[in-house]
Amino acid sequence: MGEYFEKSDKTFTRVYKKETPDILAAFAAFDEAVFQTEGREIPLKYRELIALAVGITTQCVYCIDAHSQNAVKAGANEAELAEAAWVATAIRAGGGYAHGRLAFKLAGTHDHG
Repeated sequence: MGEYFEKSDKTFTRVYKKETPDILAAFAAFDEAVFQTEGREIPLKYRELIALAVGITTQCVYCIDAHSQNAVKAGANEAELAEAAWVATAIRAGGGYAHGRLAFKLAGTHDHG
């Protein structure tokens, strides 16, 4: 069995092109609009760092690959990549903490005071 993440994985885009070309075109246009160089309030470097943090949070190796490189191309340095990774880590940890409280609520073993 091959690796989960291989550069050749992109070749499977051909299935989208064959089976759902209209949806693929709409997605490509949407993605292009989100990451266009000019005309957005948030500078591209920050949008790429946000995308990197989201990719780390969702653990999407494809997003981490693309957006870490795109962030650097847009001017990000290693310190900024590191901080984006820590932001993602804090959000995931915070989610665990907050959802952990639901265990107490749903278990019904404690009062709400």
